[in-house]
Amino acid sequence: MLDMAKGSIEVRWHGRGGQGAKSASAILAEVMFEEGYHVQAFPEYGAERQGAPIRAYNRVSDRPIRKRCGVQNPDIVVIVDPTMVESANPCEGCADDAVYLVNTPEGAGAIRRVLGLPDSATVLTVDATRITMEELGQNRPNAPLLGALSHVFSDVSAETIANHFTTKMKSLSTSLLEANRRSIMRGYEEALRS
Repeated sequence: MLDMAKGSIEVRWHGRGGQGAKSASAILAEVMFEEGYHVQAFPEYGAERQGAPIRAYNRVSDRPIRKRCGVQNPDIVVIVDPTMVESANPCEGCADDAVYLVNTPEGAGAIRRVLGLPDSATVLTVDATRITMEELGQNRPNAPLLGALSHVFSDVSAETIANHFTTKMKSLSTSLLEANRRSIMRGYEEALRS
């Protein structure tokens, strides 16, 4: 969907503390670094508390990155918490052809209407909350969203992301690692249908 032909891609994540947006941003950066890209990943939030709104950012480039500020004009917007669709102004600074990946049970058409997006924008929806509730028993929607991002970063497969996740998170139990692997793959599959 997006390739690195333009040189760099910027991502802005909208979520709430405890949902894994910061971790997903870091994992995406690590995966892309291992694929040979220059990367940045960093969060922005106020008081650290569960449920507080946060933003996280990524920059991925085929050359060194000199910017050291928040992402103002993202190519990709990931909405981790469905309540942020209307409350976080996720379209701010986006070009008409931006990609929106949204954790929601709603279809892409409904999200397009709510956000008032032009036809040139791409909308992918994944019910990441449902997937992680079924697989993990808790609302940690970052893994399915990472799987869905493999549609956007065509250089990296969902399997690569899943392998990286399970390699880096060795402190988790085997059953939790496998549940996260399944969540990543289910996020990839569900994004295919949106």
